[in-house]
Amino acid sequence: MDRKFDELDRSIIELISKRFEMFANDLKKNGVDAVEAFSPAERARLLALIESANRGPIPNEIIRRLYTELLTSAVNSALPVKVAYLGPAGTFSHSALLEIFGETAQSAPMKSIHDVFVEVESGRARFGVVPIENSTEGAVTYTYDELLEADVKIVGEKYLRITYSILSVETDMKKVRKLYSHPQSFAQCKEWIRKNLPGVELHNVASTSLAAEAASWDKFSAAISSETSAAIYKLNVLESGIEDSRQNYTRFFVIGGSDTLPTEKDKTSIVCAVRDRPGALYNLLRPFHDAGINMTKIESRPDKKKMWEYNFFIDFIGHKDTTVVRQAMEKMKEELIFLKILGSYPAEK
Repeated sequence: MDRKFDELDRSIIELISKRFEMFANDLKKNGVDAVEAFSPAERARLLALIESANRGPIPNEIIRRLYTELLTSAVNSALPVKVAYLGPAGTFSHSALLEIFGETAQSAPMKSIHDVFVEVESGRARFGVVPIENSTEGAVTYTYDELLEADVKIVGEKYLRITYSILSVETDMKKVRKLYSHPQSFAQCKEWIRKNLPGVELHNVASTSLAAEAASWDKFSAAISSETSAAIYKLNVLESGIEDSRQNYTRFFVIGGSDTLPTEKDKTSIVCAVRDRPGALYNLLRPFHDAGINMTKIESRPDKKKMWEYNFFIDFIGHKDTTVVRQAMEKMKEELIFLKILGSYPAEK
């Protein structure tokens, strides 16, 4: 066998080991906080640097995944970091966590979105991963409610392409009589179900992962879930890509306890309430226009403490600590009775 690459391979491993050993030692020596070392902002900076240096032929996606695992492993060797997410394992929140932090992250599945926020707010977890909106089904209202009340910061975002599969212990689709999934997943696959499994019994469960678990012990049943769940529960994949829309994405927030520093491309999320007077909403948004700030989203949510009053959740491009954003928000305050900056973070899109 040709061994001409052996010395090069040894050099590569030695350099990788040296780089991350130095990184881990610096963390231990300097007592760098996990939020700084493990933050999505720092990861975004590092991955952008690596991708710009990559000349191929290995795709950036592979390089990004490899470096994410190496970075996570090095951080955990110095100061173990727990990341909470909406579980159980195999959910799309779990998939988002793996995309952001890697397979070696110390992940902690929670039973509810509220539990994820509590885990981060209490300090038992350094970060949390929660869904905020889906491109076809809209806002995740539980997350908006928690953001309004909890003492946490948004420190990152992730857009995850949602692809559903039919999973079963059966090998023949014609034998399926019962179908398990989350109500939102049923909604996103309703046309496929109508055409391919008409008359099947639909059973709602709390997550797509739990749907896969139910299908693993219920004969003549199937689950709408992810292929990750198929591996976990040892199920057959009867068909993949059954979602009605190929543009089906879910946006996730990474929450933490501290603000992030500005990067080259940031987004800020706020929640506010306006004074009850004519033109209040127009006057609220005008400072964005005047400052040339691109507002990417506005979502109204009823104020649960005051009947017929609303809070506005707003996303816009820019970091809260930049001069232009600070000045715009100062002008906005003239129209507000309430303002909470939810966080500034690296913008993925």
